[in-house]
Amino acid sequence: MITASPVLLTVDEVKVRLKVGRTKVYDLIRTHRLVSIKVDGCRRIPESAVSDFIAGQIERAA
Repeated sequence: MITASPVLLTVDEVKVRLKVGRTKVYDLIRTHRLVSIKVDGCRRIPESAVSDFIAGQIERAA
């Protein structure tokens, strides 16, 4: 069985998607509101984590 590997985004790609600054993305990671991993010292955020974050923000606003 072949499973698709998750799409990993850079901090810069996430900041564009969320329309926030680089510092804000790192703040979301630091406060565990946005899941991330390190790959050889480079921070990567699963695309699904960004979608989950946005969904959670929408739920809270409703």
